[in-house]
Amino acid sequence: MDARQQRGMEIAATKRLRRTSEGWIVPSQSGRGNYQVAPLVPLRRPGPGQSIPAWVCSCPDWEDRGRDCKHVYAVEFVMRREVAGDGTVTEETRVTYTQAWSSYNASQCAEKDTFLPMLADLCGTIPTPPQGRGPPRMPMSDMAFNCVLKIYEGLSARRLDSDVRESRNKGLTDVDPHFNTVLRYLRSSEMTPALRNLVELSALPLRAVEQDFAVDSTGFTTCRFERWYDHKWGKERSQHKWVKLHAMTGVRTNVVTAVEVTDGHAGDSPQFLPTLNATARNFTIREVSADKAYESKKNCAVVDDLGGTAYIPNKGRVYAVQGVMPDIPSGASAFLRMQYLFAYQRDTFLSHYHQRSNVESTFSAIKRKFGDSLRSKSEVGQMNEILCKVVAHNLCVLIAAVHEIGLPLPEFGSVSASAVLVG
Repeated sequence: MDARQQRGMEIAATKRLRRTSEGWIVPSQSGRGNYQVAPLVPLRRPGPGQSIPAWVCSCPDWEDRGRDCKHVYAVEFVMRREVAGDGTVTEETRVTYTQAWSSYNASQCAEKDTFLPMLADLCGTIPTPPQGRGPPRMPMSDMAFNCVLKIYEGLSARRLDSDVRESRNKGLTDVDPHFNTVLRYLRSSEMTPALRNLVELSALPLRAVEQDFAVDSTGFTTCRFERWYDHKWGKERSQHKWVKLHAMTGVRTNVVTAVEVTDGHAGDSPQFLPTLNATARNFTIREVSADKAYESKKNCAVVDDLGGTAYIPNKGRVYAVQGVMPDIPSGASAFLRMQYLFAYQRDTFLSHYHQRSNVESTFSAIKRKFGDSLRSKSEVGQMNEILCKVVAHNLCVLIAAVHEIGLPLPEFGSVSASAVLVG
C-alpha cells in the first residue's frame, strides 16, 4: 500500500463521503473544501504505458498525474465491502425493515380507547400531598392525568374542558377542575417529580424486552425570545429560546427509560450518568450507544461497572487498520478496549453503534405526534410540558407493543410504586 492509498484509507475512515448522481463528494483531508470524484469520461488518449483509470477527480494531484489520487482511493475503500474469489465487488446496500401493517393499524385504531384507562391507572400511583392550610387540594393523580391528556390531545386548556368532564363521567378521574386549575398545576414545581417518576414507571413493563440502549439530546423551541447585539455585523439579533431534552431509550421499542431537561446550551456528556443510573435501577444494561459528544473514560467505566459495553466513537484521529486486532493489554480499561475495537474492527463497532439511530427515531416520533414547540412561558411549565410529552409517548409505545409483540396489557396499579416513586 503506497502513501496515496494510506491517505485514502484515512479519509474513508474519518470523513463523510456523499454519493451524488454524478459520482462522489469527497472532503479534503486538510478540511478545506471538497472534491468531485466521478466515473471517467475518456476525453484524451492514454500515454505510452498508461491506462485510463476508472475515476476522475477534480483535485490538482489527479490533474497533474492523470492517475488515481487519494480521493479516488477513499471512494474505493468506501465502496469495497467484500471481494469474492472471482474478483466481483459486493457493495453495501441499505437495510430496510418491513412494517407489520395489520398490527400497526390495530394499535393506532385502538390507541385512544386504551390510552385513557392506562393513563388513569398510571397516574393513580401518584400520592396526594397531605392537606394543609388553605383551600382543599386537588388530587395530584387527577391533575397529572389532565396535564398529560392536554399534551396528548394537543388542545388548549379551554378546548380540553369537555374532555376533562368526560373523563370524570367515565370514572377515570374524581374531579372536574377549572381549566385555569389545570394550567396552574402544569406549571407547578410539585408536578415535576411526579411526572419524572411517571416516565420511569411507564417504561417498566418493557424491562424484559430492552437490554440495549441509546442516549442523545434534542431541543424544543419555546414562545420566548432572547435578543443580543451582534458587534461583528453591528445590529441586534433575536431567536427563540429553546429547552433541551436528554433521554435514554431502548433500541427495540423506542421506550424512554430516563430523562433530564436542561436549558438549550447545556452540555450532553454531564447528563449521561444521571440517565444511565436511572435506567440501571430498573433495566439490565447490555449495550449503550452514544455519539462522540459522550466520549469519556468515566462514562465508559460506569457502563462497564454495570455489566454493559459502551459504543462511543472516538473524537480524535483514530483510523481503521486492516488486519487482525492485536491482543489487548491485560487489565486494559473499558475505554481502551473500546478504542481497540473502534480502530481494528470498525465494521463490528459500527454494527453496534448504529443502534444509536433509534434514539433519533424516538425524538422524531415525539415531535411529530406531540409537537416540537412548547406553549408554557415559565421554565417549570416548559419542563413539565416536555415530561408530559414523554409520558404520552411511552404509553403509546406500550400500546404498540401489546399489538406487535404480544405484551400483556400493563396494569400499573399492581406494580409497587415505592420501587420507583420517591414522593
